[in-house]
Amino acid sequence: MENKPQVVIVGAGFGGIELARSLRRLPVDVLLIDRNNYHNFQPLMYQVATGGLEPDSIAYPVRRIFRRFRNVRCRMAEVSLVDWERSRLFTSIGTVPYDYLVIATGSRTNYFNFESLQDRMLTLKSLPDALNLRSFVYQNLEKAIANYSGEPLEEIMNIAIVGGGPAGIELAGALAEMKKHVIPRDFPDLDTSLMSINLYQSGDRVLKAMSEIASEKAREYLEDLGVNVLLNSRVADYRDDQVHLSDGTRFPTDTVIWTAGVRAAPLNGLPESCLLKGNRIAVDPCNRVAGMDNVFAIGDVAACIAEATPRGLPMLAPVAQQQGRHLAGNLGRLLRRRDLVPFVYRDRGAMATVGRARAVADLPNWKFQGTFAWVVWMAVHIYSLVGFRNKLSALYHWAFNYLSYDRPLGLIIRPYRREAQDAASDSGPGPGD
Repeated sequence: MENKPQVVIVGAGFGGIELARSLRRLPVDVLLIDRNNYHNFQPLMYQVATGGLEPDSIAYPVRRIFRRFRNVRCRMAEVSLVDWERSRLFTSIGTVPYDYLVIATGSRTNYFNFESLQDRMLTLKSLPDALNLRSFVYQNLEKAIANYSGEPLEEIMNIAIVGGGPAGIELAGALAEMKKHVIPRDFPDLDTSLMSINLYQSGDRVLKAMSEIASEKAREYLEDLGVNVLLNSRVADYRDDQVHLSDGTRFPTDTVIWTAGVRAAPLNGLPESCLLKGNRIAVDPCNRVAGMDNVFAIGDVAACIAEATPRGLPMLAPVAQQQGRHLAGNLGRLLRRRDLVPFVYRDRGAMATVGRARAVADLPNWKFQGTFAWVVWMAVHIYSLVGFRNKLSALYHWAFNYLSYDRPLGLIIRPYRREAQDAASDSGPGPGD
């Protein structure tokens, strides 16, 4: 394998995994690098955060995915710098040379103008984030029932979600179901009428990337569950345990969950001329980084600006997966000294769920909502999980939840202390920042 071209993939997300799989029959040596040793299924992160699934139901060891792939190696490492002129990476495990580099590093939470407040907010971008959120919510419930802190119960129990995209509405629906079905059973002495779940959306509708009928139905579902959906409501500040809106309105809460957007997470060392708005890497129609012959980018981190896509393709898992498969074919063409073929995205639609038996689906030729949409959503997500055990685990937990109206996974195994997090942030950026 030493004489074969070295293809280095940075990022074990949807795009990186799909690309590595698709290279199995090519005469190349593939090295997959990621800071974690697992691939996680991002669309179901909110299920972990609200106790519907355990982390190992949506995460799968990267090495196990490629056990039978003779030309794929995996390394758990941080990439600190790319030296694109000399075709090498500087990583926490040493210098890694490459013949072809594929950047599939995905995205991170975009706090916009609230960077200074990020340590006071919870987010939902990784498994540790999901576990922190779960612990924090249940810790606050324990604090509320003991009432030892002297804070108003409404402030302890209230939850504010900033952002009305898929992550925000799915999380809001799951939390509302917890309030209705789980908390009264686990905390019978707690007055849940004091708990408000507010969803703040700066625009005039939720799920703005989907159809208007899907947006309206999702809002209707949320309000039926008891979520306060506040449209055209821009969060201006969060201080003194209060969310401050631009119109002067305030909402007392200890728990602010930020789902208002993401930004790309490119590698350090790329020329500034390669970076577009939102830190996305400019690529040509074949996903090659602008001005480079042997560096490619796929998924959330990449953007091909064209007349039809002035902002690039949407930052969605299906885009990354299709780009991964397509790029594998183009790398094969490069090895055979043939011209590359431009990538064409095939939009197969979008779906979002808003609680039990409530979902919306926008397919290319069909839009539908309700129980059938929820069944389709569930089937698609179970099929997309990596590993038979994960599929079975997710199916079991969802069936249990459906029959019992319960979310049984409310363990506080690793308490989350926001003050400790603040103190840690004062020491400077951590690995990968």
